[in-house]
Amino acid sequence: ERGSEMAAAEGGEEAIVTEGEAVVYEEELLQNPYSLKLWLRYLQVTGSGKKGKSEVSFSQRKLIFERALKALPGSYKLWNMYLKERRDRIKTKCINDPAYEALNNTYERALVFMHKMPRIWLEYCKFLRIQRLVNRTRRTFDRALRSLPITQHDKIWKEYTKFAKEAQVPEMACRVFRRYLKLEPDSVEEYIDFLKKHGMWNESAVLLAQALNRDTFTSKSGKSKHQLWLELCDVCTKHAPDITGLKVEPIVRGALKRFTDDVGKLWTSLADYYIRLGHFEKARDIFEEGISTVVTVRDFSMVFDAYAQFEETMISAK
Repeated sequence: ERGSEMAAAEGGEEAIVTEGEAVVYEEELLQNPYSLKLWLRYLQVTGSGKKGKSEVSFSQRKLIFERALKALPGSYKLWNMYLKERRDRIKTKCINDPAYEALNNTYERALVFMHKMPRIWLEYCKFLRIQRLVNRTRRTFDRALRSLPITQHDKIWKEYTKFAKEAQVPEMACRVFRRYLKLEPDSVEEYIDFLKKHGMWNESAVLLAQALNRDTFTSKSGKSKHQLWLELCDVCTKHAPDITGLKVEPIVRGALKRFTDDVGKLWTSLADYYIRLGHFEKARDIFEEGISTVVTVRDFSMVFDAYAQFEETMISAK
C-alpha cells in the first residue's frame, strides 16, 4: 500500500489524499519531521491547488505548508511553492480584498529567512506593484538592496528603475535614478530619456555633457559621439530658457570645431539659442559670423535662409 502511494505521488496524480494515506504520511513525519522530501511528497499528493480543488482542500494544504515551514523555515523550495500557490489563489480577487494583505504578511514572514534570495524580493515587489502601493513598493526595493550583496544588485535595479518610471512620480524616479547611476554610470541615457519625457531639460543636458566628457563612456543605445554631441547641442539650443547649468555657446563652438559636416546646422542652432533668450542683436552677430566662416554652398544656404527668415519675422513683428 505504501509503495502505491509513493508511486502516485511521484507520478504527479492530483487526487486529494485519503484519510488512510494521510495517516501514513503523518506517522512518517512524526518520526522524521525535518525531511524536506517527505513534506514535498505529502504536499504533492494533497493536490496542486489548481482550479477544481475545493476550499477545504486548500485549507488543508495551507495547514500542511505552515507545519512544513515551521519545521524547515530555511527551505527556499517550500516558501516558493507556498507563496506561488497563495498568489494563484487570489489573482482573480479585487486588490482591496483582505487576502492581499494576508499574503503581504506571509511575504514578510518569508523574508525573515529568505532575505538573501533576490527572487523572493522581486516577486514581493511585483505583488506590491499590482496593489498600487507605491511607497511600500519603494521601501521594499530599498530593503532588498540593503539585504542583498552588491553582486546581486543588478537584478533589483532593473526592476526598481522600471517601477520608478511607471509610478508617475517624477521626483521619486529622479532620486532612484541618481542612486542607480552611482553604481552604473553608463546607464545615464535611460535617465536622460526619462528627463526629456518630463521636460527636465537642464539636468538632461548636464548629464549628457558629463557623459561626453568621460573618455570611457560608451552609449548603450549604440549612438556615436557625433550623434550625442548633436543631441546635446539640440537640447541646449531648443530649450534655452531652461538651461542654467551649462555655458551653451562654448559647447556649440566646440562642436563646430569637431564636426565640420554640420557647421551650417550648428550655426543656425546657436543663433536660435539667442533668439529664444530674446538676445536678437547677439543672434544677428552669430548669423553674420556663420555666413562669413562657412565654406560649402550647402552650409551657406542653410545659414543665409535662417538669417533671412529671422529678419522677416522681426520686420513683421514691428
